Amino acid sequence: GGARLELMQRADIAPRADSAEQMGLAHLAMSVGDETAVNQLTERLRNDGYRVVGEPRTTGDGYYESIILDPDGNRIEITK
Repeated sequence: GGARLELMQRADIAPRADSAEQMGLAHLAMSVGDETAVNQLTERLRNDGYRVVGEPRTTGDGYYESIILDPDGNRIEITK
C-alpha cells in the first residue's frame, strides 16, 4: 500500500459554462482505508474549518465516501 495518483480524461465531454462537469479538474480523490477512517477524517477536517459538501455515505456505485472543499473550492473526495 503506497500512494497512488490517478488522472483520467474523457474526450467526449464538451466544455459547458453552465455545468459542474467542466473541463479540467473535477475533483481529487484519496483512499484512506476504511469507513471509520473516512468518518474520522471528515470530522477532523470539518472541525478544522473545511466545508463538508457531501456527508459520509455509500454511493449508488458502491463507494463509501465524503466530499469536502479545499480553501480554493476544489472538491476533495475521501474514500475508503
